[in-house]
Amino acid sequence: MTGEPLQRRFHFISGLPRSGSTLLSAILSQNPRFHASMSGPLGGMFDTMLSELSDQSEFSVFVSNDQRSRILKGLFDSYYGPEFGGDVIFDTNRIWCARLEPLQQLFPRSKIIACVRHVSWVIDSIEQLVRRNVFQPSGIFNYKPAGTVYSRAEGLAKGDGMVGFAHNAVKQAFYSADPSNLMLLRFETLTREPARAIAAVYAFIDEPMYSHDFDNATYEADEFDRRLGTPGLHTVRPKVEPVARASVLPPDLFSRYENEAFWLDPALNPRKVKVV
Repeated sequence: MTGEPLQRRFHFISGLPRSGSTLLSAILSQNPRFHASMSGPLGGMFDTMLSELSDQSEFSVFVSNDQRSRILKGLFDSYYGPEFGGDVIFDTNRIWCARLEPLQQLFPRSKIIACVRHVSWVIDSIEQLVRRNVFQPSGIFNYKPAGTVYSRAEGLAKGDGMVGFAHNAVKQAFYSADPSNLMLLRFETLTREPARAIAAVYAFIDEPMYSHDFDNATYEADEFDRRLGTPGLHTVRPKVEPVARASVLPPDLFSRYENEAFWLDPALNPRKVKVV
């Protein structure tokens, strides 16, 4: 039985890895009107479809921009079928900050919440996971046990690396011509002041506030993390709170990325992007 596409609102969670996107999804998914989860395949599907509809195909002469728009938008309705509950869908992927302009055209009411954190601590968090799972080489590093903390950090931080790409994507969205649908949510705010952080998200997406339980925000994807060779990658502790600890990075390596948090300097925010 077929019918009209579900009239849902789509929003996007993006930003840096290890910066609270899974925690944010775990909190938001407490609201029965919302669907939010860990990073999924839709961002990759979106880029693949965009490429296949380009002039690299000899059949592109039969495809107009209006058709491209309908096909790309249809991906979201098809992927999030009736089996996904909720009136409001949050799709998570680091690619979305780099696709701000097409998302604005496809979903004019949509918002992008980019989770950010000091880059040194992002790299530290990944390194901590690697050291915690010493007998399981991580898919983050192509399942290879070779290398040092320095080579791992350099690989993560380069332009096409896990952290470097995401950081550049956030910066691209932040300095775009119209970043009005972008909000940066700091990991520090989310963990230290979850009520204020979530209230800011609700105000930004223009939804009525829901009473969230910040003592029971659990989430796990054990099978996915195990197959990636990185157990614990998407595990969220029940209580939302900061966890103080010393960095596992050598001091010179930690200091190398200390000044990459451009969002903290109001002078570097000419378009007044909301930073919480």
